[in-house]
Amino acid sequence: MRQAKRAAHCSIIAFPVFVFLYSSCGTTGDVDRASAVISRERVRSAIRYLASDALKGRGTPSAGLDSAAQYIARSFAAAGLQPVQGGYLQPFTVNIVSLGDTNALLLETPAGRDSMKLKDDFVPFGNTAHREVEANVVFAGYGISAPEYGYDDYAGIDVRNKIVFVMRHEPGEEDSASVFAGRGETEYSSVATKVRQAREHGAVGVLVATDPLNHRMLTPRGFPWPALSKIIPKDALPLTLSVEESEKLPVVHVGERLISRLLGGVDSLRALQRAIDSSFSPRSFSLGPARVRLKTSTAIRRMPAQNVVGIIQGSDPALRDEVVVIGAHYDHIGIKRNAEPGTDSVFNGADDNASGTVALMEVGAALGAMREKPARTVLLIAFAGEEKGLLGSEHYARNPLFPLGRTVAMLNMDMVGRNAPDSLQIIGSPEESFLVQDTRRANAAVGFLLVNTVLRGGGSDHQSFQKRGVPTLFYHSDRHADYHHVTDEAQFIDDQKIARVADLVFRTAWLVATTRDPIIHSFYRGQQ
Repeated sequence: MRQAKRAAHCSIIAFPVFVFLYSSCGTTGDVDRASAVISRERVRSAIRYLASDALKGRGTPSAGLDSAAQYIARSFAAAGLQPVQGGYLQPFTVNIVSLGDTNALLLETPAGRDSMKLKDDFVPFGNTAHREVEANVVFAGYGISAPEYGYDDYAGIDVRNKIVFVMRHEPGEEDSASVFAGRGETEYSSVATKVRQAREHGAVGVLVATDPLNHRMLTPRGFPWPALSKIIPKDALPLTLSVEESEKLPVVHVGERLISRLLGGVDSLRALQRAIDSSFSPRSFSLGPARVRLKTSTAIRRMPAQNVVGIIQGSDPALRDEVVVIGAHYDHIGIKRNAEPGTDSVFNGADDNASGTVALMEVGAALGAMREKPARTVLLIAFAGEEKGLLGSEHYARNPLFPLGRTVAMLNMDMVGRNAPDSLQIIGSPEESFLVQDTRRANAAVGFLLVNTVLRGGGSDHQSFQKRGVPTLFYHSDRHADYHHVTDEAQFIDDQKIARVADLVFRTAWLVATTRDPIIHSFYRGQQ
């Protein structure tokens, strides 16, 4: 699971009475019989393999990740899942990005011209473009356009063909009452989302400053490029999807010198932030004659990666073109660079996310054991590149094997093998409450204490579907001290909990894939 703060906004949701009116093509006895196929012993064996030192942390891309992909594909085939478009792998290309030789930022104001110094005054982010732009500058607050929260920094300001100057994070970052998930983070906090929204509004470049009201350290960090440091390993480089290159903008993290030259001082930026946060209203404005020439330079090396896919074809002629996706990422963060000799250097990722991957494999085994087939098609996907920025799920969402408009739900499992054995988080949002209700109905046979967190986001692959309007539900057993440490090992995994999660997700997916209730069907079809 990618590192991201989450809000603990637990909700009790009222559901319409008609959600209980289901007609399923699978008998309870058949579902219970298939559920019994789920094996703790197989879970234990698969966790030991996927989290073994031999796979060297399953980094994207790596030989260990490729071995894991083949292992998962064999499991799908053994369960009776069918290949998709001729195979069990969905290949894609990732770009390994190195910082180029010519990165420059020149500021021109009526007071004169200033050439900013790379590393001291600005640092490119890992998602920057290989491009030079020159334009006037607009201050655009947090760089957020979030209609669902009633907030838009771009309202009333034209940033077309301009460079936007924005702050990190979100309004009310330290306010537990903030609509932006309180003290948690939504997707709008990420630099990637800020850049995407700047591009959508017509901007040609992005200057990002750390918001000074809640953060004292304003030194530009951007991405920790090996070219700018003697202590960062040379292979510690960012990854992007190849298709993203044409969509990138030059984007850099800037420090106090540029803040002061643009606004007169850090106190001015702090005052603007305080005004935005206190009123929850934007304070965007043009910075007049201020003009920036920005050049960021990168070099690209292309490498292959792959998602692993398998399907149970739907049996109902009227519904089989609709798809239920069940997913989990199988990658982790690789090996520890510069480890002391004789110390553990492998980030085994047993919980993150061998646990979800093995649960996915067991869901496949249960689905394959059903005598009757679901009305809708069920697609299982093990995603690569989640730890590098949801790369595998984003690739799928951009290149779906089945149209997203016909994808009725996405169920995602990430870190489901630790903590309290009888407790599980289900993370969704109010408009997707039918999935929560399906899970609660399925849970009658499983017996978890389900904690429903109503939150968009959640730092995992369901986000790639969620932001495109696909109803999602995220199954998660919360963080622990071994998260993203070399101590996340198989010996600490609760294999019984993983088996129970697999049972719950299997039963939930079966409900989603077999309901024929006409009113509920309208929810699955995007409330058309």
